[in-house]
Amino acid sequence: MDMLLTGLVVFLAAHSVRIFAENWRTHMREMLGEKAFKGAYSVVSLIGLGLIIWGFGMAREQPVYLWSPPVGMRHAASLLTLFAFVLVAAAHVPGNAIKARMGHPMVLGVKVWALAHLLANGTVAHVALFGSFLVWAVLCFRAARKRDRANGVVYPAATVRGNLITVGVGVLSWAVFAFALHGWLIGIKPMG
Repeated sequence: MDMLLTGLVVFLAAHSVRIFAENWRTHMREMLGEKAFKGAYSVVSLIGLGLIIWGFGMAREQPVYLWSPPVGMRHAASLLTLFAFVLVAAAHVPGNAIKARMGHPMVLGVKVWALAHLLANGTVAHVALFGSFLVWAVLCFRAARKRDRANGVVYPAATVRGNLITVGVGVLSWAVFAFALHGWLIGIKPMG
């Protein structure tokens, strides 16, 4: 569990700099240069992610149960993760209504993904992992929207094409992950 917690601290601290230390981030980007800053950020993030994966794998070997979620929560989690995949797609597909209205659909996708997994899992490791990401996503979204308002950010208007591509990419990505990749990568087959 210590490895998981260390990974969460490293990964989420790196991803929280804009929330808690925007001025420091700006100073470091100017001092190091854009490429060096992004390189360092990527290395720290990968170390944190590696520790999370390793630590979560170790914690899953000896689970400590806090509660046993009803079967219906797994179905709810499947539906919520579908929405999460569409939100993540919206972050990358230009000209969609979700991005135009929400501004930061990737962070919203993380929120929904984390909530879905909290509903469907009741171990200490799951609560630590997904609860941490949920809290981070709430704080990150709030900070990002505040920055947008302060800077007068306006996102491009949506197009029918952008909306259709967003939903199509999100649903297709979700299906591939839910029916094939989740079992292969995570060891749990959410769809059977």
